Amino acid sequence: MKFKDYYQALGLERGASEADIKKAYRKLAHQYHPDVSKDPQGEEKFKALAEAYATLKDPEKRAAYDNLGQRSSGEQFTPPPDWQQRYKTDAAGFDDVDLADIFAAFSQAGGRQRQDMPRPGQDYEIAAWVTLEQIFRGGEIEVGAELPEYDQNGLPHRVAHVFKITIPNGAADGQRLRLAGQGGHGVNGGRAGDLYVVLAVQPHPLYRVSGRDLYLDLPLAPWEAVLGGNIEIPTLAGPVALNIKPGTLAGQKLRLAKRGLGNRDGSTGALYAVVRIDVPNQVSPREQVLYEQLAANSTFQPRAHFATGAGA
Repeated sequence: MKFKDYYQALGLERGASEADIKKAYRKLAHQYHPDVSKDPQGEEKFKALAEAYATLKDPEKRAAYDNLGQRSSGEQFTPPPDWQQRYKTDAAGFDDVDLADIFAAFSQAGGRQRQDMPRPGQDYEIAAWVTLEQIFRGGEIEVGAELPEYDQNGLPHRVAHVFKITIPNGAADGQRLRLAGQGGHGVNGGRAGDLYVVLAVQPHPLYRVSGRDLYLDLPLAPWEAVLGGNIEIPTLAGPVALNIKPGTLAGQKLRLAKRGLGNRDGSTGALYAVVRIDVPNQVSPREQVLYEQLAANSTFQPRAHFATGAGA
């Protein structure tokens, strides 16, 4: 069996706290998720992070892992005798077993001394990356996952599954959905475990999420900010017209009620368009002349306060 350094995968020391483990996983999972990362090895790194987190977040599994001692990642090793007794096999029986599969089924395999007792299947948790549009509209998605199942020797091996997930109204980033009976198989007539699916919203190119509200950067040309007018902005429900008042300033937040995300109680958040004044990088000769005329004739003094605020 090859050793895997789960602490190294998360960039942590072996004495890291539960909070540190959770924080490191969330940060790196967002960084290396295949839908976000530009790293060609992002998908493999993401799987390694999920595997490490699944073991270290569980106190019992973490204690068993720490019991293996500190080794180099990828080093071949033989599990200690108590592991061999737990899985009722000799050292050779571990040759084709992945360390992750052992820990995924660790709790379920721990009580094998009482073979005649019904035991429930293990609960599993997986992450499902969803778009902001899917959270907004709801509906059904498919999520693939590899879950441990026991072979005839009682050793766990991963089996691919596809689950259909219904995103409920008012779903949110980090929400945990329960699929009853979709986890590990029960033993001796025990009930099947549950599968918990944690929704993780992918970063959006336009919107930032704050609770049920959305924030959108709204670039305006200088003349749009000065003169005002009607413009069209995108929302998750489709484009809408927005009135820009004359003299609109950079940094202003223009609120569009009920254009955010829905809530479980039936309410809806707002969309805030945050004004940004953009200037052209290049201008035509005609535009250059007009800007020069404006500069010569305008009485606007944007730095008038410097004279009174600089002191003697």
